[in-house]
Amino acid sequence: MELWFYWSQAIFPLRSAFSRTITFQWFFLFLIGLTIRTDLAGVTSIIRVLGLSEKAYDRLLAMIHSSSINLELLTKLWIQSLLKLIPQIQTYEGRHLLIADGVKAPKSGKRMPAVRLHHQVSESNTKPEFIMGHSFQAVAFLAGNDLHSFAIPIASRIHEGVRWFPNDKSTLLDKLLSLVMSLKLEKQFILIADAYYASGSLIKQLTKNGNHLVTRVRNNAVAFETPSTLPSPGKRGRKRIYGKKIKLFGQWEHGFDYVASPWEPKIMIRIKSLDLFWRKAQQLVRFVWVDHPQRGRILILCSDLSIPPIEIAKLYAKRFKIEIAFKQAIRSLGLYSYHFWSRIMKPTKRREKDRFLHKESEIYKKAIQRKIHAFHIFVQAGIIVQGSLQYLSLCHTQLVWKNFGSWLRTIRPDAHPSESVTSCALRSSMPQFLADTPDIFPCKLLLHKYADPVRSSLLKAA
Repeated sequence: MELWFYWSQAIFPLRSAFSRTITFQWFFLFLIGLTIRTDLAGVTSIIRVLGLSEKAYDRLLAMIHSSSINLELLTKLWIQSLLKLIPQIQTYEGRHLLIADGVKAPKSGKRMPAVRLHHQVSESNTKPEFIMGHSFQAVAFLAGNDLHSFAIPIASRIHEGVRWFPNDKSTLLDKLLSLVMSLKLEKQFILIADAYYASGSLIKQLTKNGNHLVTRVRNNAVAFETPSTLPSPGKRGRKRIYGKKIKLFGQWEHGFDYVASPWEPKIMIRIKSLDLFWRKAQQLVRFVWVDHPQRGRILILCSDLSIPPIEIAKLYAKRFKIEIAFKQAIRSLGLYSYHFWSRIMKPTKRREKDRFLHKESEIYKKAIQRKIHAFHIFVQAGIIVQGSLQYLSLCHTQLVWKNFGSWLRTIRPDAHPSESVTSCALRSSMPQFLADTPDIFPCKLLLHKYADPVRSSLLKAA
């Protein structure tokens, strides 16, 4: 039961993002359903796990589509709640560590806004090269220690599929930067991302505000030495802007130091760094070559010249945590398992790309905006659930294991439990929580009112 009170402490601060009390009550109940459900069939799974009547289905849909939810404020309040509750959120020299990446959610509905054809760049042979669906970009905090840590997603938005203006030339990088800046973090941050985000324009925008980028560099990247500051007697013309051209992936032979691997004992890695002028960013950046005897080679870029090379390598290694977070979000929590569609929408054509809506009527555009808002509310609710499970795992580890009540082949009480284990612990303690919770508790009022008399096992147990 204690787990649910700790869980509630993370959720109650979100109340001011809702202009109507009843909307927050339904949202609270929706989060509970997302937390304890065992299948991922959208809103239907919430109805089943909570034992609600069919009347609750329309109420939940109305809540998800409600204009009384301020999505931007909801995101900010959730960030504040995480920063207050989780002392293990990692920083580097007082700066937040943000991890950014994209994820694609397959969608087959022809009347779902923002569905388009996407190319998947993946080394996994289980993923098709092209899919129809939604493309999200997500931003996450990093929390925990070097041995056990989570990437805690804080925001995820659809950034492809719909363009509202005919001259809209904004890129995914522009939209990611807009998303990150909209979070309005009190501290400066270091953004850690994959090679797609190795952009000069992104570095310029970040460094302008005192923030920095750590990312991997593509194989064809080049940079330049800084030109000599000494005068060249006898030569006319303007001073040189660039020095000698350097093909970065041709620099694996000389100048390396051998250091102990920060990730594994008894393993030595080769590492070197050079501060070179990168034409795309129009500034000096630090390039770090890392040669691991087992995992291969990687070239990393960092816009902050003050960070030591080995620390840059450690920072970039943290990026993989968001991949694990995506797997949990998709496979265990069903964060992207919504199925909302719009009756007014013109059907999506096969292999369609971005759809321009500037010529459509205001009624049509408002209907599409409302539906995309619903997608974002559903996903943000899933993000809040995932973050709350990670919070309980990090801060109340032993209590989670105590309430687990199931079986695993290997249980490590000293390790932080996964989101699935934490969800199971909450599921097993839910009846006791409802039994000991006053009737004024928001979810309990709705559970009593909309419970199905046959299937409401939670209330019967309570």
